[in-house]
Amino acid sequence: MDDLRHPPRNITSDNIPDIIPILPIVDTNLFPKMVLPLVLIQNEAVELIDEAMSGNRMLGLLLSKRSDIDSKHTADDLYRIGTVAVILKMSKMEDDKAQLLIQGLNRFRVIKFLQDKKYMQAKIGVMESKNAGKNKENRALMANIIEQYKKIVELSPGLPSEMGHMIKSLQEPNVLADMVASTINAPVKEKQKVIELLDVTKRLKKVTRLVNDQLEILEMGSKIQSQVKEDMDKQQREYYLRQQLKAIKEELGETEDESVEIKEYQAIIKEKKLPQEAQKEAERELRRLSRMHPSSSEYVVASTYMDWLTSLPWNKRSKDNLDIKEARRILNNDHYGLEKPKKRILEYLAVRKLKDDSKGPILCFAGPPGTGKTSLGRSIARALGRQFVRISLGGVRDEAEIRGHRRTYVGALPGRIIQHLRKAGTKNPVFMLDEIDKMDSSYHGDPSSALLEVLDPEQNFSFSDHYLNVSFDLSDVMFLTTANVLHTIPAPLRDRIEILELSGYTEEEKLKIATRYLIPRQREANGLNATQIKITSGAVKKIISGYTRESGLRNLERHIGSVCRGVASKIAEGEANILVVGQKDLHEYLGPAPNMPDLVLRIEKPGVVIGLAWTPYGGEILFIEAVAMKGGKGLTLTGQLGDVMKESASTALSFIRANAKKLKVDESFFGNHDLHIHVPEGSIPKDGPSAGVAMLTCLTSLMTGRLVKKRLAMSGEITLRGEILPVGGIKEKVIAAHRAGIKKLILPLWNQKDMEDVPDYIRDSIDFYFVDKMKDVLELALDR
Repeated sequence: MDDLRHPPRNITSDNIPDIIPILPIVDTNLFPKMVLPLVLIQNEAVELIDEAMSGNRMLGLLLSKRSDIDSKHTADDLYRIGTVAVILKMSKMEDDKAQLLIQGLNRFRVIKFLQDKKYMQAKIGVMESKNAGKNKENRALMANIIEQYKKIVELSPGLPSEMGHMIKSLQEPNVLADMVASTINAPVKEKQKVIELLDVTKRLKKVTRLVNDQLEILEMGSKIQSQVKEDMDKQQREYYLRQQLKAIKEELGETEDESVEIKEYQAIIKEKKLPQEAQKEAERELRRLSRMHPSSSEYVVASTYMDWLTSLPWNKRSKDNLDIKEARRILNNDHYGLEKPKKRILEYLAVRKLKDDSKGPILCFAGPPGTGKTSLGRSIARALGRQFVRISLGGVRDEAEIRGHRRTYVGALPGRIIQHLRKAGTKNPVFMLDEIDKMDSSYHGDPSSALLEVLDPEQNFSFSDHYLNVSFDLSDVMFLTTANVLHTIPAPLRDRIEILELSGYTEEEKLKIATRYLIPRQREANGLNATQIKITSGAVKKIISGYTRESGLRNLERHIGSVCRGVASKIAEGEANILVVGQKDLHEYLGPAPNMPDLVLRIEKPGVVIGLAWTPYGGEILFIEAVAMKGGKGLTLTGQLGDVMKESASTALSFIRANAKKLKVDESFFGNHDLHIHVPEGSIPKDGPSAGVAMLTCLTSLMTGRLVKKRLAMSGEITLRGEILPVGGIKEKVIAAHRAGIKKLILPLWNQKDMEDVPDYIRDSIDFYFVDKMKDVLELALDR
């Protein structure tokens, strides 16, 4: 039940006793003449109030230096100056708590604390204010406080408007100072300083400072509210509140604790030791990020950028393996043949060993498919001890694939170069750009032009990706490129790369590669071991010559895989445990070999010649046939021949007509016959000048009735004067001739230097004739 008692009317500050009970208060202040409600929860405090109520109702209020309410406060925890108060009303609640309404009487100072009761008592001395008169300075300070306080009342919804009028009616400076200090929102420690000031002038100045601080905070809040409210809607409410709080703290000089993510980025930036340009950009972006709200879309964009910027290997390098003998061993173990690329890599290692800061070479492996260009790149990385990354440029039409998108685009990312460097984790990997000849351009830009900077050692030390917008040093990267053909690579890009041509493999090389690499790999892939299957060398040769016609090894490996699968099927069914596959067994696993008639049978009449052709897939032999029919002077060409090849035929015919006597051709032949030249396999387009020699020999054989010698082939470009000009692809053509069983080969004299690239055993198995005049070709090629 509530206990409500009223104070006697004669209590004033004049009859304050020397010893009064002390009540500690937390997070609040009581000024003289002011009224304060309190709730007491401690038993000692309730006993103190009971005794005060039975006496003069007076007690002393001292502010505690500690902010915890529940704990017991000692004399050392309390300030020494406080306010004597009188209890106006008191009521007890059912849970042994007490509610008070007290009024301040006067300031006091503690002379000595007394501990003779359960609650705290003290011997005190009442403190009187000084300079309390209304002198000019006090009046000026009062006027300023009243004016500023009116503004605070206007900006504070918690203060009633009547407070401004009431403050204006106060005439005593000390009462005004205490009233204003008790009603404004200021820290309790600052208000305690006001209580401790006995000099009224100093007290008014202190209150002026508090009023000004409070007014600035309220005005700033009002300004922020007016600025943010213009663009605020329901979804922005939370963002507005946070911005308002942040702006207030900045004005007060209070720094907000940074998020964990920001601190992580700061630690990474410090640890990575980024280049100066990247460091500056990272710090600038981090400042932007710290001002954003985590739920905003801009925050996601900025944090993604920071992820890329801080995860790139700006300074991390892998150590090169400069043991040249070990590198040679690794390259030889991984690849048979390919002497030129191996030699070039070992040269690079030797230079690197002698000169640490040498720039990485930019090599282009050019050759037919299946010759080991991509796998050679992996072996080079293993030999160097570097990371290997590969990107395929086939069909790439957008410049942004190389340089990245600018961050203004939605979902922007760096280009493939930067992406794969991050994947590699080092700034000096072996970087393979596959199928560089198959890039295309579109309205999105020309990716081959973007590669000019990447593949130029004089420029790539400061490669600029559009997304990063910071230079990245690519000079330590070893760039490798691959291509099937070179004529589709733009000239400026081709000028920046060092081309190493990988010609097709010979039959002997294929046999060794199949034995060392292909058969063990396919055996393992099909669940077999070395004791369960054996493919004889004769069977491998039969697959090479009878089932595959290619420069590379892919079809050879597919056929070996078919044989292994057939053997695995038999072993799984229990038909056998061990199988030896010979030449005669291939029909069972691979079916009949493609019908390839002997060359001798195809050259049994005049007017048939074997030529040689180069294709992106290696060298090929080319049959050229001619027939004569009664008619006028027409020349028909068939077999999907290109313009250059048609011109070679016309040139050959003109040379024969101009030299008919010397060649013993009846001059009446041209007036009475139509000529038809055909190149078989008509579904395949053919072009180029290198069939000129073969066409001239073919027409001369037809017109003179002389057979072309058996197992003889030829290549070369002709002129109207009967001279023979050099052609390209000599190694591939010679290998194709050897594969087809050719024993004699006529080539231009100027191509004799290209024979260095042809393996010795092929040179020993074929008779080569190097000529520069057509009459010499006809002497060598036609039977007498």
